[in-house]
Amino acid sequence: MNLKNLPFSDAEYERRIALTRAAMQRAGIELLFITDPSNQNWLTGYDGWSFYVHQGVMLPLNGDPVWWGRYMDMLGGRRTCWMSEENIVGYADNYVQSTVRHPMQDLAERIREMGLEKAQIGVEMENYYYSAKAHDVLTGELPDATFMDATALVNWQRIVKSEEEIAFIRKAAKISEKVVQTAIDRAEPGLPKNKLVADIMHAGISGVDDIWGDYPAIVPLTPSGLDATAAHLTWNGQPMRTGEATFFELSGCYHRYHAPLCRTVYLGQPPREMLEAEKAQVEGIEAGLNAARAGNRTCDIAIAFYKVLEKYGIQREGRCGYPIGLSYPPDWGERTASIRTEDQTLLEPGMTFHFMPALWMESWGLETTETILIKEDGPAEALCDMPRKLFIKD
Repeated sequence: MNLKNLPFSDAEYERRIALTRAAMQRAGIELLFITDPSNQNWLTGYDGWSFYVHQGVMLPLNGDPVWWGRYMDMLGGRRTCWMSEENIVGYADNYVQSTVRHPMQDLAERIREMGLEKAQIGVEMENYYYSAKAHDVLTGELPDATFMDATALVNWQRIVKSEEEIAFIRKAAKISEKVVQTAIDRAEPGLPKNKLVADIMHAGISGVDDIWGDYPAIVPLTPSGLDATAAHLTWNGQPMRTGEATFFELSGCYHRYHAPLCRTVYLGQPPREMLEAEKAQVEGIEAGLNAARAGNRTCDIAIAFYKVLEKYGIQREGRCGYPIGLSYPPDWGERTASIRTEDQTLLEPGMTFHFMPALWMESWGLETTETILIKEDGPAEALCDMPRKLFIKD
């Protein structure tokens, strides 16, 4: 490997390659082509804001992976990937947004040069970054290859974190504590929401002590009042108002690793129904954490939480969590297991989840969440240190 300022050890990258190749062999894949930037980073270290053009990683069953992308981004690959320069390749700029040629033509030629034009090739069919046009061109260029859907093949290898990764998530958690505390401290009637979000983003990027902040995969979600009855609204220039709840769905980010944390602030005196819901939510979180043990399943966490809500007469459906770790926009989830009643994924030590038991009611929203780590023994550990409650500011 090159002597670069890499975030992880050689052994860590070797572990990831070995896990992925074992999964390829089980699936009968001879060449894996991945476009998800999180998976690219996880396997090679590539880190750049270039996923708006076609790029990816080719992983054969033997030899080092090959990072492939736009020529100008190949130079970034040389700065961030662990492989030698001959395994970091770029296509000409006249392929970019062209109507007469497509980057997949260049990729196909490189696959032919590798002698794998008749191989069983795995591609991520259900992925933000692999278009229908890309698949059409690539399969047309390689008519003798057999294409297989390898969606989430790499993602599932990422679900159990190494000690090196957990150390990064803990650092991200420190930043998460800072950004959420900043949001709570700054929230006040009359403050334009965009001004608040500016402070949140400054806190996240400035980081904590020597833990520098990276950009998170999701922008700050900070809806107030009736807007907070919806899950994924962002912000506007309207002032915060007395008599409204605002939830903050935020995450610190360190070397692309996340630790999402949500809390809610109410300006004024909250209604009794919200206080009752807060009590149910906090009790439900404790029940979920207690169920989040190695050997249990993801559904056990959801079932434990929903049993508490049922006791309080609160109805909620859908998933209430997902694995997190390394990610790029538009999502910090890993898109594998889910914390929901029908998911049977076995919990193992080293798994990290965003336990997300938010409540969105008719006139307000209440988000209190935790990034959790499945341990060798006992209940899951909440990685952020933040009071688990509705924050009330008179």
